[in-house]
Amino acid sequence: MARRRGQIDEKKSEAILDAAAALFADKGLAVSMEEIARVAGVSKQTVYNRFATKLDLARAMASQKSDAIVAPLKSAAPPAEVLEALARLLLDRVCHPDKVGSMRGVALLSAEAPELAQAVYEAGPLRSLNLLSAWLADQTRAGRLNVPDPDEAAEMFSGLVLGHGHLRAMLNVPQIDEARRDRRAREAARLFVTAYAPTLDQAR
Repeated sequence: MARRRGQIDEKKSEAILDAAAALFADKGLAVSMEEIARVAGVSKQTVYNRFATKLDLARAMASQKSDAIVAPLKSAAPPAEVLEALARLLLDRVCHPDKVGSMRGVALLSAEAPELAQAVYEAGPLRSLNLLSAWLADQTRAGRLNVPDPDEAAEMFSGLVLGHGHLRAMLNVPQIDEARRDRRAREAARLFVTAYAPTLDQAR
């Protein structure tokens, strides 16, 4: 069955973002839009039609990753299950051997263009933290958790999950394997919901 126009456009955008992520990780800002187009298998004009600047590309890349990581927050599952799923996605994004290059790419960009690095942070990690914070606040209002400071708790959960993941990625040293990522996700979720369990008054 032929794909609809929107599906084709989405595939092109994904190809452009994947190409940009790989090239930024390898070359930093030295990469050209023409190189991105070539690796993505599209015309340079197609790249510019979707992303006018490298800053637009970087924001879109970060937002795409954020959307993937926080997807479990839309679930109605118990908090422990939601947090475990989110933790697993976060670990896979940062600690998977195939993904660590993007962390080094961001590190390269931060030295060359701090304003671009700031945009990446705001569209990606900070956005994910804000969405997690809002979810924690919702869970507290519903009596499923008791989180007095959702902003602080969201950042602590991220640190609990990742450990040295970011550092390993930037230094290109071996990451934890899949089995350990699974265990880490389960244990981080368990510790978090235990620490922020609802009070007896909330549970009633």
